Amino acid sequence: MTSNLIWILYRSDSDTAYKETLNCKKIIEGYEKKVLCSEISNETNNINQLFSVSEILPEIALVLGGDGTVLRAARFLSPKNIPILSFNVGGNLGFLTHDRHILKQENFWERVTNNRFNIQKRMMLEATVFTEKDNHESTIKGSFFALNDFYLRSCTDEIAPTCSLDLEIDGEAVDKYKGDGLIFSTPTGSTAYSMAAGGPIIHPSLDGIIVSAICPMSLASRPIVVPPESQLVIKPIRENKQKIKLWLDGSSGCLIESNDTCLIKKSNHSTSIIILDENLSYYKTITQKLHWASSLNERNKY
Repeated sequence: MTSNLIWILYRSDSDTAYKETLNCKKIIEGYEKKVLCSEISNETNNINQLFSVSEILPEIALVLGGDGTVLRAARFLSPKNIPILSFNVGGNLGFLTHDRHILKQENFWERVTNNRFNIQKRMMLEATVFTEKDNHESTIKGSFFALNDFYLRSCTDEIAPTCSLDLEIDGEAVDKYKGDGLIFSTPTGSTAYSMAAGGPIIHPSLDGIIVSAICPMSLASRPIVVPPESQLVIKPIRENKQKIKLWLDGSSGCLIESNDTCLIKKSNHSTSIIILDENLSYYKTITQKLHWASSLNERNKY
């Protein structure tokens, strides 16, 4: 490594992640490295404080938690190009994380210290919400980044749960969606909400944007994958005067009202994910996480 600083970001509501953080901090400091720690969750996030107290950026950020913890960390670390080394400690599925038993391997910290790992670049999305004023000028209401996905749904205080949205791609009208909402996903996020809504799984080495309708009222509304250079513009259908909520990686974004427009495109930033096993198979990962071919595996035992 070229830096003596490592950040440890851990899931705030997990005692297991906190205990593992203390253990990792002790080991890393044994290699004469400086360590800064911060808890992270939807409600608690001190990453910006780390940027303010640290004169230099860390060589890596060690993230202890599940995929949600990684997604939250990525939004802050990716613009600074800080690689993420993550472990499923106190998390759930863990598509983006390594198994925590690797932390106990004798040569693990030596490998990390000597840069014996690979880095994968994962595409991110950027969403910008514009508000049109009476003079037809637009102002930016908010800008957001996501590693997995953005999705738009009706606010919970609406009487009707359905929402109506116009979609334009590269200036061309594509469809009017009526249903529970729309999901815009990266390949990394294709195994998340988009998959649950019937979208395709896309290998993370590819770039593309997946558009999936959530419970559409028309059977003709099918998932579509568009090139990464596409500019996707979403507008509420104004006569309905509904408030739409923008969500990013499962976290709250902002309200999109009748005079707002949301632009979604590929971000200039990408997330750097550290991969310890250069022979790691993506297909093996999804087979294990999604329990594919489980009957065949059971059969092979006999």
